Amino acid sequence: MNFPWLLLILSTPLIATVLLFIPKKYVVFKDNQIALYSSLITLLFVIVVALQFDINSNSATQFDISFDWIPIFGISFHLGLTGISLVLVGLTAVLTPIVLLATEHEVQKKNKEFLMWILLTQACALAVFLARDLFLFYVVFEAMLIPIFFLVGRFGGPRRSTAALKFLLFGLAGGLVMLAAVIWLYFVGASQLGRGTFSITALSNELSIDTWTERWLFLGFFFAFALKAPMVPGHTWLPDTAEQATPGTSTMLIGILDKVGTYGMLAILLPIFPNASREFAPAIIGLAVFGIIYGALVAIAQKDMKRTFAYISISHFGFIVMGIFSFTSIGMLGSMVYMVAHGISTAGLFLTAGYLIRQKDNSLINSFGGLTKVAPVMTGFFLISSLASIALPGLAGFVAEFMVLTGTFQRYPIPAIIATLAIILAAIYMLWLYQRVFTGAEEKESKNIVDLNKKQILILSPIVVLTILFGLYPAPVVKIAEQAVSNTMTYVGAVDPQPLIGKAVNP
Repeated sequence: MNFPWLLLILSTPLIATVLLFIPKKYVVFKDNQIALYSSLITLLFVIVVALQFDINSNSATQFDISFDWIPIFGISFHLGLTGISLVLVGLTAVLTPIVLLATEHEVQKKNKEFLMWILLTQACALAVFLARDLFLFYVVFEAMLIPIFFLVGRFGGPRRSTAALKFLLFGLAGGLVMLAAVIWLYFVGASQLGRGTFSITALSNELSIDTWTERWLFLGFFFAFALKAPMVPGHTWLPDTAEQATPGTSTMLIGILDKVGTYGMLAILLPIFPNASREFAPAIIGLAVFGIIYGALVAIAQKDMKRTFAYISISHFGFIVMGIFSFTSIGMLGSMVYMVAHGISTAGLFLTAGYLIRQKDNSLINSFGGLTKVAPVMTGFFLISSLASIALPGLAGFVAEFMVLTGTFQRYPIPAIIATLAIILAAIYMLWLYQRVFTGAEEKESKNIVDLNKKQILILSPIVVLTILFGLYPAPVVKIAEQAVSNTMTYVGAVDPQPLIGKAVNP
């Protein structure tokens, strides 16, 4: 347990980034191989850690690595693993090599730079999920804006500069508000504890903040996390960014990095500000439900595939937030399962559509039609991810949505009932998209579309396998996150409403 596994996990993509710029005569492998092998090594390290992770441990974190960074301010470089962070670290480690393989020919020029930013995106995601020092968390939270900004701004579509700038400005706005809250929280902690600390565990366990201060601190952090998630009305950067970004970039952004917002709510916001979390929960639930319905309705009206996927994600993130603030075990666990299911289905949609979009350099829905005849394999892959996205029973997404709705209904029945309407809307927006692109009237240019080759089938197959396996057996994620969710419930003083799901109730 004392072996620095977390440091190895974090440093592997960083080392690979350096290797990309070493002169070729000193390196045996090609650039794509360096990036891919490093991501596979990272995945191997994560698997090793997952196998050693004690799901029954009551300790706040495991595999801790901590040393002083700026001791005068109580800042440390502290990495630690909880059940919540392990799930998202695992998602990051699984999706990154798939993205690297699927986007091997996505960028024809400046491929080295593209790979560098993808690896740095992975490193930032891993760091933010592993950080147990609030200052370190904030630094990485802001740093991860940089790789996505360049991935969109350098390799995106015709309006990439505008989209990248909008993404950056929204991110900086949230980050500045969080910075003010972090500094304020530091002084609150120093006055109460007699020492300055940014330890997330200490801030969660030892602070007792007055009501007025806790409310404002909560709102500061929530504002930053809600923009990142993204929640309506702070969502407008996502459709523009997704439309202009390459499919690989969109997968890294929406499939992985956007989870930082919901992770922050579950792992930081609730434990440190439990009273304010309970106080604001009804309003946040209402905002989440509005986002669920709004995202689904706007998705129906879209003319661009990538913008459609973005609004679908906005709707899905509403479910995740609703589950978190339901303050029920099944709701919070459902949010964890939902984050993984969403990452898998999003990767399937963007990467499969990416093979199609690159052939026509166009993502407009009406540019395609009747692709079932010319690209039956691609059609099958897209259909599976589409059905997972609308939470078809047996595929990734169904169990998550069921858990979130069940958990929310136990405490907030009316919002849960309203959110259920999104199930109908989901069938409309996704199946209508599928019908227009794949089974509609055949466009003349569709005859030139080439179906997936054997290599591309092999690359996308893990997503299909994960979609089915996770849909049938999500128990590993539930077991890993269960203790951490239980700890969070304890922090906020929440008790599951009767009857308890899955437990006998004594008369």
